[in-house]
Amino acid sequence: MKAYSYLALGDSYTIGEQVSLAKSFPYQTVQWLRKAGYNFHAPEIIATTGWITDELKHAIDETFLLNSYDFVSLLVGVNNQFRSRSVDEFRTHFRLLLEWAIQRANEIAGRVIVLSIPDWSVTPFAADRDRKIISKEISTYNFICQAEAEYFHTGFVDITTVQSMDGSKDEFLAPDKLHPSGEEYAKWAELLCQKMIAAI
Repeated sequence: MKAYSYLALGDSYTIGEQVSLAKSFPYQTVQWLRKAGYNFHAPEIIATTGWITDELKHAIDETFLLNSYDFVSLLVGVNNQFRSRSVDEFRTHFRLLLEWAIQRANEIAGRVIVLSIPDWSVTPFAADRDRKIISKEISTYNFICQAEAEYFHTGFVDITTVQSMDGSKDEFLAPDKLHPSGEEYAKWAELLCQKMIAAI
């Protein structure tokens, strides 16, 4: 049976800030895939809390990786928004990341999957901030993510819809009241798993 490889690129949402590694969405995705009968290696993850797009690309360039992966996921951009970086800069860097991911996925664009950026305006952490502005800016970034995914013919998974509904509920939040809990990541993992199975 073929053993599939999976590389997850991103920031705090990809490593699962404040939850165990096993509860991060890349690891839970692999568990879903194994339950479905697919042989997947443990995911490789390049992600750190706080990274923006160019920091992620720099880390990729400095990391020794396999020549190719069967799947690559990309979830990045929330820190670009948080740091008030320009959307034009984000689009440029995001496109570079997608081009790199497609190349590393053996030029099979459908094996690269973009995840939408969570809307942290709904979390308790944002209580003293302008929630409407945050939500509007996240929506702009997500428009770019989806548009670029469509342009490059990669996969796209909307996790923002379910996260927005869960983001104010304790059971779906990590202790910092900003990042998701393992229960929330499980929902993302199921959506990503379905997309990956469809691409096999």
